[in-house]
Amino acid sequence: MKEEMVLVVRRSLLEKLGVFHGLSFDVDRYLPALLSRENNFFMARSIAETDPAFKQIIPYALLSHGGKILHYVRGKKSGEQRLAAKGSIGIGGHMNDMDEGLFALDREAYLAGVRREVEEELRVETPYTNRIVALLNDDTTEVGRVHLGVVHLFELETAQVGKREAMITGLAFLTPEELRAKRENLETWSQLCLDSLDAIQGRPR
Repeated sequence: MKEEMVLVVRRSLLEKLGVFHGLSFDVDRYLPALLSRENNFFMARSIAETDPAFKQIIPYALLSHGGKILHYVRGKKSGEQRLAAKGSIGIGGHMNDMDEGLFALDREAYLAGVRREVEEELRVETPYTNRIVALLNDDTTEVGRVHLGVVHLFELETAQVGKREAMITGLAFLTPEELRAKRENLETWSQLCLDSLDAIQGRPR
């Protein structure tokens, strides 16, 4: 079976743009370079997962309705075993070579690819808006060292969301207070997003 090929950039590009920890809301500083055809390329996932000289580009979408954020737990069938049984507020996934044409196009084409990624895992049965709010980097964990997140906020008109993937369990919209009570059980990226939730949702701190 052909190995999955995933979208990456060189760590040196991030270093040139400016390495940060946690969330950066300076999207326009990073995103055009990351999505530029001359800067990104596809490589075998087995190599990308173990070589921190490369960063895999991962859309990470938070779904919001009425001030609440969608929370779920990654089941044992999760494709990323290092995150299994962890709570999450982000739906994310690798961009692979089936999406290749997207990155020669504009931001709208990228957003369309992200919508497809989300809708592979969830049934979103309501209109929504989708905007990029931040970049996410965490070099303190094994998973984080080889990934770079693009944080999206999907603002839904209703709470009509169901799961498509078996690995998603316990799907529910929770208030920020309810999420903070679960913080210790969240995957690291979700903890970082939760800590900056007011900024992600555009509310003054």
